[in-house]
Amino acid sequence: MEIVWGLVGSAIGLIAGVAICFVWLRRVENQNHLNAEARSKEIISQAERNSENILKESELKAKDEFFKRREELNRDLEQSRNQQRDQERRLDKKEGLLEQQNEILLKKEKNNQHTEKKLHERKEHLDKKIQDTEKLAEDQARKLHDITGMSRDEAEKTLLDRLGHELADEVASRIQKHEEAIKLVSEEKARRIIATSIHRYAADHTADTTVSTVDIPSDDMKGRIIGREGRNIRTFEKATGVDVIVDDTPGVVIVSAFDNVRREIARISLGKLIQDGRIHPSRIEEVVKETAEEMDRNIIEIGKAAVMEANVGHLHEKLVHLLGRLKFRTSYSQNVLNHSLEVAYLTGMLADEIGLDGRLARRCGLLHDIGKAADHEMEGGHPKIGAELAKRYGETSKEVLHAIIGHHDDVTVDHIYTVLVAAADAISAARPGARRETLEKYVKRLEELEALAQGFPGVEHAFAIQAGRELRVIANAHTLSDSEALKTCREIAKSIEQQLNYPGEIKVTVVRETRSVEFAR
Repeated sequence: MEIVWGLVGSAIGLIAGVAICFVWLRRVENQNHLNAEARSKEIISQAERNSENILKESELKAKDEFFKRREELNRDLEQSRNQQRDQERRLDKKEGLLEQQNEILLKKEKNNQHTEKKLHERKEHLDKKIQDTEKLAEDQARKLHDITGMSRDEAEKTLLDRLGHELADEVASRIQKHEEAIKLVSEEKARRIIATSIHRYAADHTADTTVSTVDIPSDDMKGRIIGREGRNIRTFEKATGVDVIVDDTPGVVIVSAFDNVRREIARISLGKLIQDGRIHPSRIEEVVKETAEEMDRNIIEIGKAAVMEANVGHLHEKLVHLLGRLKFRTSYSQNVLNHSLEVAYLTGMLADEIGLDGRLARRCGLLHDIGKAADHEMEGGHPKIGAELAKRYGETSKEVLHAIIGHHDDVTVDHIYTVLVAAADAISAARPGARRETLEKYVKRLEELEALAQGFPGVEHAFAIQAGRELRVIANAHTLSDSEALKTCREIAKSIEQQLNYPGEIKVTVVRETRSVEFAR
């Protein structure tokens, strides 16, 4: 029983403890709920304050943006109004101009109507006069027939026979005058075309030589080049076909040959041997062989460059090789390849000036001296050799072949391109500096021009310019008057015609100038 009561007491205590705990937990929960409500109210209040601040800032930004947009719109509207006002002013101005033009056109129309009316009246008057004249002419002709007793055909025949006899001499003289005028005009045009072509092309090369010098580091190298009992120099001369001159000139060895290809091979080979230092017969033959192969490739490249520079189209490889050989060939000390390129350019320019095919003309000029690349290997002159080689290697153009064989007047000239090539060839060969023999004559001619002008009284200085085509004379203004300067100019020109030989014409200009100088202080 006690046990039961003990169990009941324990249960009652347990229930009381549970009830107490429940009551405590309930109080804690109520307290937390009150705290949460207070905190939530505080958060809501803070959020409301923040939202009010954000709303105010947004309103301020919106107002600023509104004002900015309104200012931009006002500016755009103002700009549009200005543009519209400008356009209206331009339209008003155009309208005024159109009204003025309309008034002018109305006036012109009235004038035209008035003029047309006058012309119509004048035409009627002229028609009436023509009718009267025709009637009078018929009356006169009828009276003449009655007087002479001849018909119209007989009178015409008699009159024409008489006029034919009277005008025969006049016609002959007129024909002669026209022929002379045509000749003068043709010569003048030819001079102008040649002068224009020369002015358009200017070459910068001068005369070449037939010897080359090779620098050596010391005079001891001369002995090594000669070799024991001269075997090295003999081997070198035999392998290259040149003459090697070893004299007392310090620091150089001279290589001489008329075949410039061999001379260039020898010069390069000797330079390689000197640089290598191994100079003996077998090494000499090896270096000369290598250099000859290099030179052959170099010649082809030179020929290709010349063909491209002249712009003449495709050429046979052998003709290209022959052109490259011309780089090492001289004629009267003038480099033949440079001369051929110059002739090609001049011929092309001359052809362009008179309306011919400039490319065909350049081809004729480039190949005109091709025979000089082989004239030491074949018999005959270089025009004939060149024509044979060009024909052998595929050149089919009759103009080119005729220009090659006929540019020295060896055959009858049948093509205009041959004449152009001959003219360009003469220009290239005769220009100052091209050939050593003509340089002294050129300088002498300029000196003679200047000396002749300075021999006249009142002339202070005389200058030959434009390669001798113009003489500029400075006259003393205190000695000669304007009329005397004009007379002196004419006398100088006459003296040049009488005393000097010169190509083309020479322009004489006499300059007389007076200057007065004062200083304002």
